Amino acid sequence: MKTPARVLYISSEITPYVPENPVSIVGRYLPQASQESGMEIRSFMPKYGCINERRNQLHEVIRLSGMNIVVNEIDRPLIIKVASIQQARVQVYFIENEDYFKRKSIFRDEKDKFFADNDERAILFARGVLETVKKLRWQPTIVHCNGWLANLVPMYLKKTFKADPIFTDCRVIVSIYDEVSKEKFSSDFAKKTIAGNIKPADVDLLNSPTGINLAKLAVKYADGLIVAGKSVSKEITDYAAKEKIPTLAFTEITEGNTAAYTSKYIKFYGKFLKE
Repeated sequence: MKTPARVLYISSEITPYVPENPVSIVGRYLPQASQESGMEIRSFMPKYGCINERRNQLHEVIRLSGMNIVVNEIDRPLIIKVASIQQARVQVYFIENEDYFKRKSIFRDEKDKFFADNDERAILFARGVLETVKKLRWQPTIVHCNGWLANLVPMYLKKTFKADPIFTDCRVIVSIYDEVSKEKFSSDFAKKTIAGNIKPADVDLLNSPTGINLAKLAVKYADGLIVAGKSVSKEITDYAAKEKIPTLAFTEITEGNTAAYTSKYIKFYGKFLKE
């Protein structure tokens, strides 16, 4: 009997926990569609301060909590929580950290200014999810990174976690939107990302720490690219073509017609699954 594909979803946002937008809609409906097509799934997102724990019935997973991730030379403790989207029969795991995710806003302050520590939040989220999956002892066949906050995951998978048996055989797909293409991160972003087997040359794209270069870094270490935003920079798609990364063209993302994109995404997975 054929073993079902196992898809790990790492999303910046998932509705109904945060407002609807293309990232959060995909984060909500794609895991459900994959599960309904016979795949096993696990889904992760940050536990932002705007998420009402009582209303959404979040509870801590004690056996997964208690890890520390070093970010910018400081130990950052992780708490892992879980909740269920009842109508979808999908569980969502949440990465919680007071320093980075307790604030009520998601990526910007009340003056619409991009948070100065968004680079560190991306580092903690990426490494925190991968360490948690190791603790779960759940071996994915595909890791799907959905939204910019997950854009460091491909590099950590291919470098820091390369020899870990949990991740040895997985393939990485990134969905790139146009959420942060005009943003700049802190000047020492590249230096902060270094962990495990990562060398400065591996993150040289972040020497100019723009949203576009962060997306290109994700593509560099990915096995497949999904163009998920209508206005994704040609610089990113040209880079994917140059690196010969298989690419799925843009399909409109709406809540009312989930089958239009989920069926294409799941078919795209087939390119990376072993027979």
